[in-house]
Amino acid sequence: MTLNFEQLKSMVVFAQVVEQGSLTAAAKHIGLSRAVVSYHIKKLESQLGVKLLNRSTRSIALTEAGSAYYQSCRIIAEQAATANQQIENLKNEPVGLLKITCPVNVGLQMIVPALNNFRRLYPKIELDIMLTDEVVNIMQEGIDLAIRGAPLSDSGLQASKLSTLATCLCGSPDYLKKRGRPSTPAELGQHDWVIYKLTSGAIKLSKGSRSYSIAVTGSITTNNAAARTAFIEGGHGLGRIPVYDAWPKIQAGSLELVLEDYQLSDINVYGVFPPGSAKSKKLRLLIDYLKDYFVKVDRQTAF
Repeated sequence: MTLNFEQLKSMVVFAQVVEQGSLTAAAKHIGLSRAVVSYHIKKLESQLGVKLLNRSTRSIALTEAGSAYYQSCRIIAEQAATANQQIENLKNEPVGLLKITCPVNVGLQMIVPALNNFRRLYPKIELDIMLTDEVVNIMQEGIDLAIRGAPLSDSGLQASKLSTLATCLCGSPDYLKKRGRPSTPAELGQHDWVIYKLTSGAIKLSKGSRSYSIAVTGSITTNNAAARTAFIEGGHGLGRIPVYDAWPKIQAGSLELVLEDYQLSDINVYGVFPPGSAKSKKLRLLIDYLKDYFVKVDRQTAF
């Protein structure tokens, strides 16, 4: 069978359909209409004389032949992407679009200020930033870099550690005046807490060789870190907060440290990205820049 350029395009489209999980998602990702994507799949199946996908109104599934064929299509698509990245890396000044997603609070307080400076250094790199506390599907949304509090278990993604953020226990002056200031870990369980949904319901502390795990409860729960801090400032309970977030409020007097002679577990911050993206010069520049930026912020907020 003679391979023509149109079939090569169809093979790349087919690979995208498999990776994006649907014809509609693939069409959005590569900038074609759904009808054109469907045309490429049907034409491939006609040329090959085999069925590649079992399609329903809601899902797609690879046939045995489709699974085998996809491996070859994936390699072709990856090699084409690598060739483009190699040309990009030869340019003196990095250019192109970077799509980034990160949690709202760390985004507003750390990532957006960092990207402000990054854009001044590399003005030809375009940025598309999605701030959300929800976990975004990196592959389907075409994300280049996701800022996460943990590396994803999905082995198809890669991760680079950006920083380790210290945390502290805080309460508002009004709350501590009303409820009293805890002096031992055991007393923490007797207090109200503002619960952050993305962490466990226990506070882990250590001092010297001794470790403590205290179950905490509260009448306010949120999945947003900024809201958590605001409720703690409002006097609704104690909370565990990253130092970068707490420090300006401690200086302003709206928060006070609790059990500051005890150590809490840190938050490891990772940059998560699709496989092969590390070859992109602009992404490598951004990851390296964020690592340096986090170090500077950590020095500024050290107690």
